Order: sequence, then C-alpha cells, then structure tokens
Amino acid sequence: MKIGFIGLGNLGTAMAKRLIEQGFELVIWNRTLEKCEGLGAEIVLSPAAVVSAADITVLNLFDTSAVLDVLWMENGILSADMEGKLIIDTSTNHFGDVFQLYDEVESMGGMYLEAPVLGSTVPASKGQLVVLASGSAAAYEKARPVLDAIGRKTCYLEKEGAASKVKVINNMLLGVFCASIAEAAALGEKAGIDKGELLDILAEGAGKSLVMDAKKDKIKNSEFSAQFSGACIFKDMGYLQSLAHELHTPLYTGSIVKELYGEMFRKGIADEDFSAIYKIFSGG
Repeated sequence: MKIGFIGLGNLGTAMAKRLIEQGFELVIWNRTLEKCEGLGAEIVLSPAAVVSAADITVLNLFDTSAVLDVLWMENGILSADMEGKLIIDTSTNHFGDVFQLYDEVESMGGMYLEAPVLGSTVPASKGQLVVLASGSAAAYEKARPVLDAIGRKTCYLEKEGAASKVKVINNMLLGVFCASIAEAAALGEKAGIDKGELLDILAEGAGKSLVMDAKKDKIKNSEFSAQFSGACIFKDMGYLQSLAHELHTPLYTGSIVKELYGEMFRKGIADEDFSAIYKIFSGG
C-alpha cells in the first residue's frame, strides 16, 4: 500500500520509518529535502506530487500555519486533484483553526482526518503511539490501516476539533509533570542529594508516571537531544491557554508552567528536549 508522508522532523521521521517497517511503500516530501535521504522511500519535489502518487497522505508538521502553507504553497497539496484523497493530519493544530483545514480539503473533494498523537519518538518507532482521531466515519475507516501501524490505541472522537482539544489538555499534564520532576531534581541536588539516586526514589513514589519513565534518564544524564522540543510544548500550551480563554475559565498550573517553558527561549535551549526545563531550575 502506497502512502504519502509530509513533514520529517523528529516525530515525523520516526513515524515514517515505522510505516516502512510495517510494509507500506512511502512517497515523501520535506521542506528540507536532505531529511528525506536514507529512509528508503520515494522522494518527490512537491506536496502536490505526494498527493498525486498516493490515496492517503500523512502530515506531521509544527503547527497550523505550517499545514496551511503546505496546502496552499506553489505546488501545494490543494493544487493536486484531491478527489477521493485522504489527508491524515497528525500535527498538533489550534483547536479553532483546524476547522479551516477540514473546509479547505473537503471543498476540493478530499477527506481530512484530524489525528494528533500522544507520545514522542521512542513510542513512534515502536508503533506505540496513542492516536486521537476526529472527522467523518468514512475518513476514519479509510485511515485505520495507517493508524493501526503507528499506534497501539486509537481514540475516535468524531466531533471536529475534539481531538485537538484533547491533545493540548493531555500536553498540559505532560508539561506540568515534567516541570515538577525537573524542579524536584534540581531542589534535591541543592540539598546535597545525588540527582540520579533521588530520581530513582521518586520514580518509586509520588513521581511514578509515564513522564518519569520517559524523561528520568535525560534529566539524570543531562542529555537533552530532542524527542519533543521545548518549542513544541510551549506552542501546545499556548493553544491550551487559547482554549481556556474561549471557555472563559482560568488556567492555573498550565499557564504558570507555559511561562517556564518560555524561559527556554531566553536561555537558548528551546530546540532541546522539553525535559531541558531542568536547566531553568538548576541554573545550568
């Protein structure tokens, strides 16, 4: 089965490799074409060429602006014949702006499935993501072979926009948990406790969580190569604030922690893994 894929950042590359391992034939495009090399996939020169070659195309882009650009750029997706084509968008989009993506793809005869994922590069490489899917039942059924290959579970939330809302609410917990773990590690160090030993203890106590499991070694070893960057979590938590604003409800821990991730930009470390927020607390 031939699948198109657009967007080869850290997560996108892991997802693309997983699809290839699962027997899919990939046709790929990325703005930086060098990132396409070495995947064993067919490389084409435009988003339109991807969509023309495959009935299903997966997007994994930074934000809604990037998705709109790939739709409407010269030789973009919507310049191709979209009749019967399916776009599976795994990007984390703004919950309000995502309706425009549905409208623009469907107005050209295509189908759009909103499908942000929970998890970063390691679970993506193992097909262990959790997929949040919103859109028509027809789009969802057509997408199932791809979703089943990249995820261990798919949660179908039919109502348009629901998947994007759940994604940023999930990422509030992700960001808050990681910031708390990082602050605890830095506090323990200042109290004269070995950081690695402390994290091992916390992992058996109140800190026990998937976030601790995923980020403990990065904080222990101060090794912050990006699996999910500080810039990404900051963007997602900005979307979260927009959701709270629309609902006329305060956002306490989410807003405070979003500003802490904003400090990663001032420190010049926003492109590192979001667990590098540890440096904000440690002064490193």
